[in-house]
Amino acid sequence: MEKMARVSTALGGNTLTGRTMFCHLDAPANAISVCRDAAQVVVAGRNIFKIYSIEEEQFVEKLNLRVGRKPSLNFSCADVVWHQMDENLLATAATNGVVVTWNLGKPSRNKQDQLFTEHKRTVNKVCFHPTEVYMLLSGSQDGYMKCFDLRKKDSVSTFSGQSESVRDVQFSIRDYFTFAATFENGNVQLWDIRRPDRYERMFTAHNGPVFCCDWHPEDRGWLATGGRDKMVKVWDMNTTRAKEIYCVQTIASVARVKWRPECKHHIATCSMMVDHNIYVWDVRRPFIPSAMFEEHKDVTTGIVWRHLHDPYFLLSGSKDSTLYQHIFKDASQPIDRANPEGLCYSLYGDLAFAAKESLISSDSNRKPYIGDRRHPIFFKRKLDPTEQFEYISSSSALSVFETDVESGSMDWFVHTAKQYALAGRPLAELCDHNAKVAKGLDRNQVAQTWTMLRIIYSSLGTVSSTNLNHSMGKGSTTLPLMNSFNLKDIPSGLGSESRLDRSKGESRTENILMDSSSTLINNEDNEETEGSDVPADYLLGDVEADEDDLYMMDHENPHAEEQEYSLPQEAFPLRHEIVDNPSALDHLQDKADSPHVSGNEAETVSLTPVESFSLISISHSLYENRLPSDFFNPIVRDTLLFYAEQGDVQTAVSVLIVLGDRIRKEIDEQTQEHWYTSYIDLLQRFQLWNISNEVIKLSTCRAINCLNQASTTLHINCSNCKRPMSNRGWICDRCRQCASMCAVCHHVVKGLFVWCQGCSHGGHLQHIMKWLESSSHCPAGCGHLCEYT
Repeated sequence: MEKMARVSTALGGNTLTGRTMFCHLDAPANAISVCRDAAQVVVAGRNIFKIYSIEEEQFVEKLNLRVGRKPSLNFSCADVVWHQMDENLLATAATNGVVVTWNLGKPSRNKQDQLFTEHKRTVNKVCFHPTEVYMLLSGSQDGYMKCFDLRKKDSVSTFSGQSESVRDVQFSIRDYFTFAATFENGNVQLWDIRRPDRYERMFTAHNGPVFCCDWHPEDRGWLATGGRDKMVKVWDMNTTRAKEIYCVQTIASVARVKWRPECKHHIATCSMMVDHNIYVWDVRRPFIPSAMFEEHKDVTTGIVWRHLHDPYFLLSGSKDSTLYQHIFKDASQPIDRANPEGLCYSLYGDLAFAAKESLISSDSNRKPYIGDRRHPIFFKRKLDPTEQFEYISSSSALSVFETDVESGSMDWFVHTAKQYALAGRPLAELCDHNAKVAKGLDRNQVAQTWTMLRIIYSSLGTVSSTNLNHSMGKGSTTLPLMNSFNLKDIPSGLGSESRLDRSKGESRTENILMDSSSTLINNEDNEETEGSDVPADYLLGDVEADEDDLYMMDHENPHAEEQEYSLPQEAFPLRHEIVDNPSALDHLQDKADSPHVSGNEAETVSLTPVESFSLISISHSLYENRLPSDFFNPIVRDTLLFYAEQGDVQTAVSVLIVLGDRIRKEIDEQTQEHWYTSYIDLLQRFQLWNISNEVIKLSTCRAINCLNQASTTLHINCSNCKRPMSNRGWICDRCRQCASMCAVCHHVVKGLFVWCQGCSHGGHLQHIMKWLESSSHCPAGCGHLCEYT
């Protein structure tokens, strides 16, 4: 575990030497701090408070500050700091709310000097002024910060952040009167110690608690912050508003940040949980650490650079009860394990490919990519040869293969997303509408898919007559398709006349009688009557039915169309008294003698007309053995998987939403979540925010439903004093005015409120809309030209 590499650093007249080493502590450490000459380190925790001398080969215990038979809670330390101006002065933050100073120059065993008991809850942080010996600052869980003069018994100033607990306070190295404080609600405040009544500046730095901050030792305006959102952000405080200039994404909550001496862009971090390693980042390359120390076996609680001007020695304490000295030369380099190749498609279909420069340097035909407005390309900076790590082997060359703008157009995606209907109508209407949208964009396969889904899943009663692929005569009525044409299944209402299209183009009215054994077709003029030579099980009409129409039956209520019928007593309905008409008898006799008609058929003549529609007669009724409702689910599932594999996640997600529970159980939750996230990401890339939000609301995955319910932050300025609103209510903390006053009617807005982001004035939606019809200036009279979208 102990590495043998030894490093020497010359600092003025002193020389720092050492190696990577550690020592076991009596208890877990909460914080550490080093003295000015970098020769000693103090370790503080709930059950430990010791000073160790840093020798060349090992740590040597020098002093135990926990003295007495029954150590009080004043020794239970949450933080410790060693004054950089006075080597005998220490300060600790106790878990019982007490701030304690320690004088190492005292001759007695008990080095405790002063106690400040003004905080009511745990003190999270203490900080000495970098140049004033007697000035001490503390931040507590009670939301207050206090400034102590060590020559007095009480605090000289109290600063109220008017917020939740204070997690960190740090004096500025360059500005004498300025200090920064971080809070549990994600805000960072800058204070002037001469003005304890109000902060100088406040801004929201993180989405969640801000656990730590650190001023840059060289650049007076840079402030680094770390929070529970797993980010380290660097803020430029030289501007009128805090400007985020760098952001590093880590893998766990950030507990400590420390700028690396003599290296302007390097910063060290450790995590509050999960991750036990210490990372050193180059903020210009935020996606992979420059160096990593992996010695600790539990959470690292404190990190500090051994000397203000030495970048190679790092000290750390941990909950694993160890104290380590890390040598930068022994750090592991994650860049050595990183993949230098990358491949990615852009929004416009262009392909970017990155590979090692050594692999493609021999390619003389390769032209350097300059880039255009669509492709902001950032190349790796030229490395400083004086820096310790020069990742020459990790540099990659980028190649971009552009596609034709028109051929790679994604207009169809945008139009489809805007025009698709996913909810609010019956299933059949949704499928028909989406099929029409896809057809209009020449996406015939997708249109056919929607049509098939309508046929498969929609019930009989929801299919409109215009969707049936039949040629109906003028004045005819719509009839449901029947899968068995036995005599008992024919409704009595089939007695109206209709037209049947012939293949020759003729249109004649026919009278059809069907039973289980024979079929007789009698024309209007009784000129030609033919029997059927095909078996009775498969009797076809003159127009073949579409195969899809077989399944257009009401599965939910299969017998809804059936009624009870009885066989007629006579083949002919008796209309009038039969008179002697020889011509009619001769006509029937002629038909009986016809070679195409059997004798039985001549005796049984039907005068009952029926509607003209496509017929398929099956003697074994599908009503009795109908297909289950989920019969086609595996086919639909495979169809959606096919579309997703082809990259058309839009169709997969749209069908998934429209069908809902009919198909959801066929696809595993992880696959559905992957489809949803991919489609939502595409929608947000095209700035289709409303459609993206609709998809999130209609999704059936719990992980997707909560996407629009988290990480939503609304920053509001007071319309009177223009300062940010910090409280949850609508009363400004500074001017004590209500910020939700309507600029038109001057009443408090209760409900929907709209305001201009330029001047912060607004009011009732209807009032503002009516005002803007006649004037473009702000109704509050500020002179601003308001724009509402």
